[in-house]
Amino acid sequence: VQLQASGGGLVQAGGSLRLSCTASGRTFSDYNVGWFRQGPGKEREFVAGIRWSGGASLYADSVKGRFTISRDNAKNTVYLQMDSLTSEDTAVYYCAAATRVYLALATRTNYNNWGQGTQVTVSS
Repeated sequence: VQLQASGGGLVQAGGSLRLSCTASGRTFSDYNVGWFRQGPGKEREFVAGIRWSGGASLYADSVKGRFTISRDNAKNTVYLQMDSLTSEDTAVYYCAAATRVYLALATRTNYNNWGQGTQVTVSS
C-alpha cells in the first residue's frame, strides 16, 4: 500500500490542523494505521494509532486529550485532528500502515509501510 500524508502547515499556538493519510494500492481496511512525528534533533516518536476496524485507538501521553485519530475506510483515509497545538508539536508527521494487525500500535517497527511526511510548524 502507498501512503500520502497531507494537511501540514504553519499554525499559531493554540490553533488546530487536520492531517490526512490517504492510501492506494491495497484494501486500506486490512491495516492498522499510526501517526508518528520527528522533531528537530529528536527521534521519531509515536503520536496516535488506530486499529484496522477503527474499533480501538491509542495516543501518546503528550497528545492525549488534544489529538483525535479517526478513519474512513470507504475513503481509504485516516485523519489526525490536532487541537490546542503548542510549539512542542512542531515536527514532520508521518503516517504508517501495519499489516500485522494483532501487534502493538505504538511500536514503530510494527509498521511496514510509510508515507513521505508532512511538516507541522507551530509558532508561539
